[in-house]
Amino acid sequence: MPHEAISVFDMFKIGVGPSSSHTLGPWKAALQCIDNIKQTTSLEQVAAITVLLYGSLAKTGKGHGTDIAVMLGLCGQHPESIDVNSINPTIQNIRTNHQLLLDNSVVINFNPAEHIHFLMKESLPFHPNGMSFVITTKDGQQFTETYFSIGGGFVVKEGETEANASTSVNLPFPINNSNELLHWCMKTGLHIYEVVYENELTWRKDEEIKQGLIKIWHTMRDCMYRGCHASGELPGGLQVKRRAFNLNKKLTNNKPYNNYDEWQNVIKQGGAGFQYILDWVSCFALAVNEENAAFGRVVTAPTNGAAGVIPAVLQYYITFCNGNNDEKIIQFLLTAAEIGSIFKKGATISAAMGGCQAEIGVSSAMAAGALTEVLGGSQKQALMAAEIAMEHHLGLTCDPIGGLVQIPCIERNTMGAIKAITASQLALQSTPDFAIVSLDKVVQTMWQTALDMNTKYKETSDGGLAVNVPLGLSEC
Repeated sequence: MPHEAISVFDMFKIGVGPSSSHTLGPWKAALQCIDNIKQTTSLEQVAAITVLLYGSLAKTGKGHGTDIAVMLGLCGQHPESIDVNSINPTIQNIRTNHQLLLDNSVVINFNPAEHIHFLMKESLPFHPNGMSFVITTKDGQQFTETYFSIGGGFVVKEGETEANASTSVNLPFPINNSNELLHWCMKTGLHIYEVVYENELTWRKDEEIKQGLIKIWHTMRDCMYRGCHASGELPGGLQVKRRAFNLNKKLTNNKPYNNYDEWQNVIKQGGAGFQYILDWVSCFALAVNEENAAFGRVVTAPTNGAAGVIPAVLQYYITFCNGNNDEKIIQFLLTAAEIGSIFKKGATISAAMGGCQAEIGVSSAMAAGALTEVLGGSQKQALMAAEIAMEHHLGLTCDPIGGLVQIPCIERNTMGAIKAITASQLALQSTPDFAIVSLDKVVQTMWQTALDMNTKYKETSDGGLAVNVPLGLSEC
């Protein structure tokens, strides 16, 4: 079996909420489409572009901002660098003037109501998240570019294998599953993060890796800090109120601070009781995913819908386990990314393919394994922690109310973070040699569960909470 090579920076992508598969993926597909137009013809020859959204992208695309992402991509804006405050004015300008600045250089007529089609009753065979760009040139010719957003911001063009250049490299430690990862750890005596780091050197130099991972953490950290200090109502019409703001205010007891570092000192001064820590972990996770729901800057980890778990658990480690050390933060992210890549290779990280077990479950497993290793656990204990975390997310469905990444998505990040910490503690107090269930077996089981799961529970908003809770109404 050929080994698929996935970089840490493939698993952790800086972008914009609310969804990696329904926002980031379509955004990147639109950018790829622009590049292909440049190669096959020229932007000046484009008369019109029509976007066709299929399957899950059609059913929950409005709530996930798929149409917004596609338009921004066609404008040549990049999710990792765009000023998030410019998104609403840009989209409003397109909707008002019925014009789009293709790749920020060529004006074309574009009315979203006419040129973006949500084909809710149609699906493409390769993946539920399919989309086509129908390009019409000024001389009347027409051609189509079809892409699939397969989860976590990964995009595949129709007729090609996964669009990931990192698959063609030769790694010193090729890994497809946890058994192979453990083999290299036992053979070399290296920790998981050390094996991953050696592989990462295939793509990047030492300093680039370290700086890149610290940038990832700082983006997570800044997102969390913003979320704890932003109040009001989330967009989308569900009238969901932000909770991290009030929880942060309550837990800090209105003590003054001016930045993240001072904020951390205030948190530490509050104590270390079980309920206090539990409340803070929940606050950290809520903050990230409320920012995500508001089209804020987030890190896909491994998806946007599950973006709050890893920052919350890493912040827990930094604040309550004296883990405020760049080297330890880097180790945490390296280990977490490898566990996520194992799930991607052996199952899926797409809720449209596997339900929410593929998002919150995977992120919880990533965080559990990473936390265990930085707390001094062995390689086997780290893998055991990841297994425990996923085992207790098996079968978790994806049924977002109104197609929005809000209910139950935001709260699920708090659950995933708490489960990750619990799984880590269990693994650290256990002897993995006597474990009955391996991580590879739980990955296999997760994929089998995904295949058996009814389609209406796979990010379609056709089942579960999405059909049982009336839109705009809350229940006590």
